Amino acid sequence: MGGTSKTARLRNLVIGVVAMLAGSGPAAAQDDAGFQAYMVALRQQALAEGVSTRTVNAVFPGLTLNQRVIDLDRQQPGAANPSAVPAFAPYRSQHVDAARIARGRQTYQAQRYRLQRIEQQTGVPESIMVAIWGHETNYGSYTGNFDLLRSLASLAYEGRRRSLFAGEFIAGLKMLDRGVTREQLKGSWAGATGNPQFLPSIYLRLARDGDGDGRADIWKSAADTLASIGNYFVDAGWRAGQPWGVAVNVPAAFDRSQVRNRLVSPRCPRVFERHSGWRTIAEWRALGITPQGRSLPADSVMATLLEPDGQGATAYLLTSNYRVILDYNCSNFYALSVGLLADAVER
Repeated sequence: MGGTSKTARLRNLVIGVVAMLAGSGPAAAQDDAGFQAYMVALRQQALAEGVSTRTVNAVFPGLTLNQRVIDLDRQQPGAANPSAVPAFAPYRSQHVDAARIARGRQTYQAQRYRLQRIEQQTGVPESIMVAIWGHETNYGSYTGNFDLLRSLASLAYEGRRRSLFAGEFIAGLKMLDRGVTREQLKGSWAGATGNPQFLPSIYLRLARDGDGDGRADIWKSAADTLASIGNYFVDAGWRAGQPWGVAVNVPAAFDRSQVRNRLVSPRCPRVFERHSGWRTIAEWRALGITPQGRSLPADSVMATLLEPDGQGATAYLLTSNYRVILDYNCSNFYALSVGLLADAVER
C-alpha cells in the first residue's frame, strides 16, 4: 500500500507540473527556468517508472536546454506544402550513388561470415541489413554527436510531442541502468543512436548481442549492429524468401482506376495513399505489368503498385516486406532506396 501511494503521489506531481507548463502551450518562451521546472516533473516520472536513483542523480543536475534541437524539429520538411510530392529520381541519385554502393559491397564482403549466420537465424537478407546500415550512418562513418539525453529532454519540454520524447528520454536513462555509458549516448538531434540509429526504446527492446560478449554494442560492434538490425526486421514481420519488390513497366493504356487503393492507413497515410490496392502477382501480370531486369515473385505473392515519378517512369511492385522497411522509416523514398541499394550491393 505504501509503495502504491508513493507512486501515485509522484504521478500527481508529474501531472501537476506538466499541466502548469502545458497551459502556456508549446509556443511558450523556451527559457532555462521553464526547462528546469519541467525537469523536476521529468525526474519524478523517471523514478516512478523504475529508473535508479543513482542514474537520476548523475544525469539531471547537468541537463540544460538545447534550443537548437527544438529549432531543427520545427524545421522538418512537409509543413509548407503538404500536397506537393517531389520526384524520386533526385533522391535516388543522392542515396543510391556509386560511392555508397561501392562501400556497401565492401562491407557486404567483409561481413559475410556474420551476415550469413544472421540471415540463417532471421530470414532477413544480408543485403537488406547492409543497406539499412548504409542509409542510416553510411556504414558507421557518421552516427551523430548530439547529447541524446539533453536533446530528448529539450524536445520533451518543447511540448508538441511530449509523450514521445519524454518516453524516449526515460528509455535512455534505462540504457544507462543497463550498463550503456553516458559517452555512448550520442546521436542525432532527434534521439537516434548507434550504427542502426535506434531510438532508446528500440534499443531496449530489440538490440542484440551478436558477438557473444554479453553486450549489445550498436556503436562499435559490427556483429551487434547487424544482429540488431536483423532482429528489428523479424519483429516488424519480415517474410523470409520474399523480395521487397521489383521494378516494373506499366502499359501506356493502363487503367489505374481499377487498382485504386480505397483504404486509409491509420499510420503514415500520405505514404500509403500513393500505393495501389493489393493484387496477386498473377493478377498484375494479367494486367500487363512486366518486370525490368529481375523476374517477378511467385504468382501467389501479394503486391501493391507504386509509381514514385508518375506515369511513364519506372514503377515498382511492392510486397509486404516493403512495409517492413517502412516500419524502420515511414518514407517511400527511404524504403525504395534501401531496397535498391540492397539489390545493387548483392550484384
